[in-house]
Amino acid sequence: MTTLSVETRGGSDRREGIPVMTVRRVRKHFPIKEGAMQRVVGQVRAVDGVSLDIRRGETVGLVGESGCGKTTLGRCISGLLTPTHGGIYFRISDEQESELDRVLAVADDARTAADRRFLAELDSEHRIDTMNSKARHVYRRNCQVVFQDAFSSLNPRQLVKDIVARPLRVYREASGPELTERVVDLLDSVGLGRQHLYRYPHQFSGGQRQRISIARALALDPEFIVLDEPTSALDVSVQAQILNVLHELQREWGLTYLFISHDLGVVRLMADRIAVMYLGQVVEQGTATELFEHPLHPYTEALLAANPDIHADPSHRIQGLEGTVPDPANPPQGCRFHTRCPVATPLCGWEVDDAVAWLSDSRDLPDTLSGVERHSDFEATLAFDDEASAAAVGSRLASDEVPAAMAAALAEVEVDLGQVRIRFTERQPMELQEVEDGHLSACILHTDQS
Repeated sequence: MTTLSVETRGGSDRREGIPVMTVRRVRKHFPIKEGAMQRVVGQVRAVDGVSLDIRRGETVGLVGESGCGKTTLGRCISGLLTPTHGGIYFRISDEQESELDRVLAVADDARTAADRRFLAELDSEHRIDTMNSKARHVYRRNCQVVFQDAFSSLNPRQLVKDIVARPLRVYREASGPELTERVVDLLDSVGLGRQHLYRYPHQFSGGQRQRISIARALALDPEFIVLDEPTSALDVSVQAQILNVLHELQREWGLTYLFISHDLGVVRLMADRIAVMYLGQVVEQGTATELFEHPLHPYTEALLAANPDIHADPSHRIQGLEGTVPDPANPPQGCRFHTRCPVATPLCGWEVDDAVAWLSDSRDLPDTLSGVERHSDFEATLAFDDEASAAAVGSRLASDEVPAAMAAALAEVEVDLGQVRIRFTERQPMELQEVEDGHLSACILHTDQS
C-alpha cells in the first residue's frame, strides 16, 4: 500500500487507513416500462446489495464483466446516481462504522429509539444522498470522477484553461492571473504545460485528453477519486504513462482511488484491495495478492483464466467461462453464478428457470407448452396442450441427462394429465463471508451457508 504522510499537498489531515467511503447494502434498480402508459413491469437490478469499505490512502479495484454493475456502483458512490436502497457514507469514523453495522444487523421494527436517532444523525451528516448542505459542500469537492471516455466528458467548445479552471471558479478558489497559474500548475502535475492552455479538446490525443480530465479532477485537491476505466480506450504504451501519472499523484497528493476496470493486469498493478462483481453483487473481496494467487470464487478463477499470465505454471489449468450473463431483471436464486459455474453443487440455488432453460437449450421443451404457473421461485406448474408432451417433459427431467447438481436439487417432478409440477429445494441468497483474514467470498465451497 502507498505510504502517505499526514500532511498532504493541500495541508489537510489525511491519515492513512481512516474510512473515506463506507458502502452498506446499496441497491440501484432501474425500472422497466412498457406500453403507452409506460407502466413499470419490472426492475433491472444493476447493483443489488453491495457493501464495501474504501479507506484513506488505498486503491480499491472493482472488476467484473461488462454489465456486472461496476460503473453503476461507481456512479452511486460519486453521487451521480441516487441508490434505490442502502447507504453510502463519507468520512465516518471506525466507531461509527462499527455502530452502523450493529444497527443494520437489527430488523427495522426491532431497533431502539437510540438506534433510530443514531441513523438519523449519521444520515444527516455523512450519508451522501441525505446529508445536509454544509456536509454535501465538503463531500462534493472531495469526491471527483475521471470517466472512461475523456472526449465526451470535456466540453468541446471550451479551451483547456476554462475546462480545468471551472471547479476553481465554482468554489471561488481563485480568479484572474492567480487562476491561470493554478491551472498551469495542475497541467504540469499531469505532464502537460502552459502551451496547452489555449487549445480545444479535439486538438489533443486520447492520452492527453485523459490527462486533462485528471487535472480537472485534481483542481480542488480532493481526497477521493473514482477512476472509471480511465485507460481502457488508450493504447498500451499510453496506458502505462497514465497509470504512472496516477501513481505519482497518489503519492504526492495523498489520494484515495476507486479503480474500475475489466483489465485484471491493470488492476493488479494499481490496486491494494480488489472487489469482484458479478450480476450486481460482490462475490469476492481481498488484497490483490490474495485474489491473484489464491482465488476462492469460481468466477474469479474464470476471470483469471481469461487473462493469462506468461509466467504462470502451464500445467495449471483453470476452467474458463461458458454461457452468457443472465438477465439482471431476473437474476438466478442462491448463487447468481451457478448457471455458468463449472463446479456448481446441489446447494447453489437451482430453480424453475434453470430447468426451463435446460429443456429449451436441449430442445426438449415442446411447442405445446401453454403456460407456466409459478408458486414460488423454486416451484411451478408447466401446463401443456396434450398429455403426451407433459409425460415427455416429466421423463426428460427424471433422466440421467439432467446436470448432476441440478438433478440433486430437484426435489419433485410430478406429472398429472397435461401438467408437470416441478419443485426445487429452496435456497437463500449467498452472502459475502470472511474465509481468511480480510479475504471474503460468497461461494458455498468456502463458506458455511448450507
